[in-house]
Amino acid sequence: MATVTKKELVDRIADATDVKRVDVKLVVQAFLDNIIVELGKDNRLEFRDFGVFETKKRQARRAQNPKTLDEVWVPAKRTVKFKVGRLMKEVLAQNDDAEATAAASGNPEPAASSSGADS
Repeated sequence: MATVTKKELVDRIADATDVKRVDVKLVVQAFLDNIIVELGKDNRLEFRDFGVFETKKRQARRAQNPKTLDEVWVPAKRTVKFKVGRLMKEVLAQNDDAEATAAASGNPEPAASSSGADS
């Protein structure tokens, strides 16, 4: 599994759209900043076919430190929940199918598959 950075995404978008990298970087950063602001306001963000971001409140609870076995108190907090959208589900399922096929054939490396996100 490879890690893709924001810089790499900006480069890819700039190359695909013939827009200056500095302009793409500003737009991408503004997009991410707005996601943070809206989630901070407890708003739900829905991107069709991609997925839904929403905040979820976790109740305070007692837990156990696995090293010392001491009981610790974990305070309540808000977290972000992401629900996968239709298109992403389909792409992930295609990748699962490719991995299963590769494993069945004894090939440890799955065949490269198209993301299907070009449309």
